[in-house]
Amino acid sequence: MVSQPKAKTWDGNPFFPQGQTMRLPAPGTVPRASPDRPVPQPASASPALLARGQERYDVFCTPCHGAAGLGDGMIVQRGYPRPPSFDEARLRAAPAHHLYDVISNGRGNMLSYGAQVPPADRWAIVAYIRALQLSQGATLASLPAEDQAKVAAAGRTPAPGGTR
Repeated sequence: MVSQPKAKTWDGNPFFPQGQTMRLPAPGTVPRASPDRPVPQPASASPALLARGQERYDVFCTPCHGAAGLGDGMIVQRGYPRPPSFDEARLRAAPAHHLYDVISNGRGNMLSYGAQVPPADRWAIVAYIRALQLSQGATLASLPAEDQAKVAAAGRTPAPGGTR
């Protein structure tokens, strides 16, 4: 088995029509993973996308950013520098691809999550962050009637000026 005849990738090979050992992919082949191919931003935030974003946010972002995205996570309570709140005007005005880029490459004290979080999940997290930002200034009156009834049934009283 040690001395079997073999052809290496760039060797010539008269067996194949082009005379080369390395074969071209079949037409229509799509690579399984291509880091240089960007994943497009979803056109809209579906309930499934937001649910996935919340799940991934809870795993990767809550330790530092906190459940509401205010920068008060458990790691911050233990002495780690406070990250910015997603409620800041600067981050509310930031384009979605900026948040995606920060998740992918890190910034300041935040490490890169490009290796841990797949690109589609990064967009889901961005969608969930946008939902968190919308919820920060929401008032009880801005909710649909059925949601107002749920809040009332739960016996919760929203903070003045919002549902924080």
